[in-house]
Amino acid sequence: MIDKRLVLVSGAIVFKETRGVKRWFLIKKEEKDSEWEIPKIMARKTESSARAAIRLMAEQGSMDAKVLEEAGRAGGSTTVNGKAVPQRYLYYLMVLQGGGEILGFDEFGWFEYSKAVRKIGSRREQLMLRQANQELKKWEREEKNKEQ
Repeated sequence: MIDKRLVLVSGAIVFKETRGVKRWFLIKKEEKDSEWEIPKIMARKTESSARAAIRLMAEQGSMDAKVLEEAGRAGGSTTVNGKAVPQRYLYYLMVLQGGGEILGFDEFGWFEYSKAVRKIGSRREQLMLRQANQELKKWEREEKNKEQ
């Protein structure tokens, strides 16, 4: 049985490919001493976590991004009104398909994979980016095999 207090948090691991080079989208919040991270959002009560990731990138990133695969999951908890509330993080590998001017994030950047991994402050998110990169390689192999 699912805990009704469970909070679903969706992470959008978005990449784009330009001239054969893949770059990964990271954000940095305006808070003092904030670190680079994967964009995340809480899913609404009737919304799937994948749909929340798409909404996040559309509303805040002005991006048309498509979910390719789930990249990973993690658990945790947060405190709301003095009570511990369980959280479930679901991260999605997404590809940028188009977009306009990015206005909804304080600071953002597109980074090559190795630089993106080094920039991320959280070990959990570094792991999720690594898993997303592995999923992308697997997805690309499968797409190539479909063409043959």
